[in-house]
Amino acid sequence: MRAVIFSFVVAVGASGLFGGSASGADAPAGVTFERDIEPILTRAGCNAGACHGKASGQNGFKLSLLGFDPEFDHIAIAREAGGRRVFPALPEQSLVLLKASGGLPHGGGQPIDPSGPFYETLRSWIAAGLPRTAADAPKLQRVAVEPAERRLDREESFNLHVTAFFSDGSSEDVTHLAAYGSSESTMVAVDPEGRVKAGKFAGEATISARYEGMFANCDVSIPLPGEVPAEVYAALPRSNFIDDHVWTKLKKLGLTPSAPAGDPTFLRRAYLDVIGRLPTPEEAREFLADSTPDKRARLVDRLLDRPEYADHWANKWMDLLRPNPYRVGIKAVFNLDGWIRDAFRRNLPYDQFVREIVTARGSTFEEGPATIFRDHREPIEVAPVVSQLFLGIRLDCAKCHHHPFESWGQEQFYEFAAFFARVGRKGTGLSPPISGSEEMVFTAKSGSVEHPLTGKALPPKPLFGSAPLDDDPEADPREALARWMTAPDNRYFAQVMANRVWADMMGVGVVDPVDDIRATNPPSNGPLLDALADDFRSHGYDVKHLIRTIMTSSVYGLSSEPNDRNVADTRNFSRYYRQRLRAEILLDAISDVTDVADDFQASPPRSLATTTWTTRIPSLFLDTFGRPDPNQDPPCERTSDTAVVQALHLMNSPGVHQKLSSDEGRVAALAKGDQTPRAIVDELYLLAYSRPPTEDERSVAEALFPEAAGDRRGAVEDLLWALLNSPEFVFKD
Repeated sequence: MRAVIFSFVVAVGASGLFGGSASGADAPAGVTFERDIEPILTRAGCNAGACHGKASGQNGFKLSLLGFDPEFDHIAIAREAGGRRVFPALPEQSLVLLKASGGLPHGGGQPIDPSGPFYETLRSWIAAGLPRTAADAPKLQRVAVEPAERRLDREESFNLHVTAFFSDGSSEDVTHLAAYGSSESTMVAVDPEGRVKAGKFAGEATISARYEGMFANCDVSIPLPGEVPAEVYAALPRSNFIDDHVWTKLKKLGLTPSAPAGDPTFLRRAYLDVIGRLPTPEEAREFLADSTPDKRARLVDRLLDRPEYADHWANKWMDLLRPNPYRVGIKAVFNLDGWIRDAFRRNLPYDQFVREIVTARGSTFEEGPATIFRDHREPIEVAPVVSQLFLGIRLDCAKCHHHPFESWGQEQFYEFAAFFARVGRKGTGLSPPISGSEEMVFTAKSGSVEHPLTGKALPPKPLFGSAPLDDDPEADPREALARWMTAPDNRYFAQVMANRVWADMMGVGVVDPVDDIRATNPPSNGPLLDALADDFRSHGYDVKHLIRTIMTSSVYGLSSEPNDRNVADTRNFSRYYRQRLRAEILLDAISDVTDVADDFQASPPRSLATTTWTTRIPSLFLDTFGRPDPNQDPPCERTSDTAVVQALHLMNSPGVHQKLSSDEGRVAALAKGDQTPRAIVDELYLLAYSRPPTEDERSVAEALFPEAAGDRRGAVEDLLWALLNSPEFVFKD
């Protein structure tokens, strides 16, 4: 009966049938659901993931997350449960108002002030008959925030002003309706009213204002107190454009860079970054004795030509692309691994590398990239992997609802997935845990992706811009996608790869995480990221050129030792940020230093850890130091944190002990040789640290050797054990 009465009330609108204030005469003009009410629900947090916006709703009332589906939300409020949540005849008695304003018990507290403007807007909307926004109403085009940039002193504050611009040329102040967030709330905070306040520490943050799914940002910086003479920045070395952008940013924040790293530090850093190996003592002596001014640049060129380069960098990409061989088959994964390594050996241009992956077809036993489509079998599985790896756009959230931190909607997700709708397969399919058969990947004659809510088949469409399909109906839609992805005007494509390589070499990305490029996760140095991407693109997506450009900058050659004006900096590259060595690199380094190789299952004798083709190969050492979990789907997360178990493993591992105590290893050879203790100490320091010991270090180390030559082996073993367990060995400095 209540539903019938409600329907009648909505039909008659503001007739005042039940004597309530339903005339709407005091309502704001033109209050409608999409333009006025949905933003209030978002601003008040009613449709947030912790409240009614979560997957199951809250206490029987569910809204779309952050208002991505106005149709669903209007039905939920106006018609669901017999219309019990609203009462146009007596709007003040509507459940949606009573609970939100504290008139009835509400688990979410009191998000709406009963004396505030949001309450009156909601009441007036209900009284007016719950009107929707007309289909031909002006559409929101963009949102702008003022100021777009602001420099603050510590604990200073200011107010933001947010304006929405519509398709008819009109604009509206929506400061009171926008939702705000800070990228670094400990540095710069923002309250629900848009008031920004700087913290007590120097730094920077981006304040995001969101209105109806669109974002605008305000960049706030808090310089370090104290003046730095302009001459300090003018005198800094500039090897290439990277230095210009980094020094400009440091000047803006009042930071000063650390001193250049010494030659031994640069030598070890360069070897580990380019080929994942330590220099031999002979290589270290040669470099340290070289007095020519361009020796660092020449070192970089030599390393990029080394065969180990391909295995080292392919190992990083296999983290992102490697399937589980128990799922897709051992031969298929081995074939993919071989294809990736060959691509780096040939220095395949990155755009071609990606095109061959995205458009892969053929036998999984012959065409390595086809294995990726054997692993990811549904368009909605492939789409977020491709967008995250190659565009830096995380689409997973948009599979179920509008992305909470970006402008990507559910329809865009399924339109993007539709590019993979015609990927066909011939073969026996998957049969884990043993899927050893061959499978053919080809372009099917038909295939579609449907919107999960409407059931409508969606055409292939890129996330932005256009990607015209080929006129030939037999053509693979993935070809159009690949052209769009690698087109010069697709800024994401070059940016995410440049950022990924930068993070590998510098310790942290310009955008962090490296594959999450969005308005609400801004780069620490936008001009630098743009310049890296532009240079990468203009040089034919040459990965070696990108690596060389980074390594020949003065910024790359900085010391990790902080000074009094950069000690708190962790994002602006005023110094080098140390990194723990990757699991495979650390194990190979121990093998090189001890001269005792590992034997891995399903690999040739004396293989390097960086050449292993699957994480299923057993290795307690590699698991301890964070190689990807083989049971996870790629892109796998590699653990880079330090842990007590890692220190205990280095100190007590039977595997490490065996390398140190082997009769065939370096320790035994040095102990049996005729070198003096001083020469042995120097050799071990060059092996482990790529530098000679200091006089104090040499004195302590030589004291380990007995006066009689009887137990030299124990002294060598103890010294090398100590070096392997030091931070200088475990970290790339």
